[in-house]
Order: sequence, then C-alpha cells, then structure tokens
Amino acid sequence: MYEDLKGKVALITGASRGIGRSIAVELSKHGAIVIINYKDDEKGANQTLEEVKQSGGNGSLFRCDISINSEVKSMIEDIVNDFGKIDILINNSGISKIGLFIDMAEKDYDEIMNVNFKGVYNCTSYTVKDMIKRKSGSIVNISSIWGSVGASCEVLYSSSKGAIDSFTKALGKELALSGIRVNAISPGVIDTSMNENFSKEEKDELINEIPMMRFGKTEEIAKSVVFLASNEASYVTSQVLTVDGGRI
Repeated sequence: MYEDLKGKVALITGASRGIGRSIAVELSKHGAIVIINYKDDEKGANQTLEEVKQSGGNGSLFRCDISINSEVKSMIEDIVNDFGKIDILINNSGISKIGLFIDMAEKDYDEIMNVNFKGVYNCTSYTVKDMIKRKSGSIVNISSIWGSVGASCEVLYSSSKGAIDSFTKALGKELALSGIRVNAISPGVIDTSMNENFSKEEKDELINEIPMMRFGKTEEIAKSVVFLASNEASYVTSQVLTVDGGRI
C-alpha cells in the first residue's frame, strides 16, 4: 500500500467506466479521496462511486464537459473550495473514431481534439495553479501506444495522443522546480468497451500481435497510474510509460 496517498485528493476525468473507473477504485484502495468526473454517464459514475465505497474508500461526483474551458474552471474551483486542494490529476477522458482519414470531417477533428487534448489542457491549466501554490502535485496523463507509433484508420486519435506525449514531456520539465511531476501511461490494447466494435477475427489478429497473447486489464493500467502518482515515483517526471504486453 502506498501510505503517502492517504488523504490525497485525486481528480480522475472520464471515470464513469473502463480505465478511469479502475483508476478511481485503485487510488481509493490506497487511501486517496477520489473525485469522479463524468460528462453524460451519470449511472456509470454512480457505479464507480459505489465500487469506491465498497473498497472502503471515499469519493465524490463532478459532472463537467472537460472540452469546455469555463466548465473546467468552475469544476476545479469547486473542488478546491470543497476539499481544500487537488494533489493528483489523472487526465483519462478520451474518445476515438475509426475510419479512413479521407472520410473524416472537420467536426470529427474538433470532437476528438477537444476531448482528447484540449480537455487535458483545460484540466491541467487550472489544476496546476493550485499545485504551484503548494509546490506539490502529480499529474498522470493517459495516452496510447498509437500516439508514438500511429494507427491506420485512427489518424486523428493517434495525433491527439501524440500531442499528449509531447505535452507530458515538456510540462514535466517546466514544472519540475515547482515540485510537480508530470508523467503519462501509454496503454496497448486494453479490454474495454472501446474495443466492442472489433469482430472476433479482428480481436484474434490483435492478440496474435501481442507477445503476452492477451489484452491488458484496466486494473493493470490503474496500478501503473497509482505508482506514478505516489512518492515511489518521486524521481520520475516527463516520462511516458508503455504498458502494452510487449506490443511495441
């Protein structure tokens, strides 16, 4: 157990399901107070909160569209007012669209970039102001292996994750003297609802490309995130940790 996480306030965006839910539950197991952000899936967010409570943890729900700057500003201000601080920010929210690049329209670009990258910018920009005052904080961004190697038929998604990688490396250097660490996790193929569109044949083909011969579990990503958020990673910043079963 990471004792240093007890009483820490952690905001997890897009925590109503999948990786975000597992991160919230795992952080709560180590004593963190988790703030579960969601946009539309209130039922899913409540399910996350229930799992947090079942694990013996404490949490709270905050509805916010992270792609809208003014909403994020209000959310961060409310959290700081209610809890006094934000120690840990997990930028997890993300969406994907599969299809040929030539079939993508401007609205597809706007939607993906607004959630996947502008959302990271919005949440980080307001959270960092509080962290700098206290000279302490840890930020973990959820990227993707496609951000470093690219994925055919997911050009916009890959681009948004590549931006997160560069953002992580640059901001970590900038904030190091302020006592704030910035890192990212780059998951491979994880068993989440994002893969529901794949046929059995496509899933089998993906599995054959993974040396461990299986999809990753959301819990495995969550444990890596918790490590980076804890003092066990006190000398780690500006890094993108790949968790992909040897895929790349």
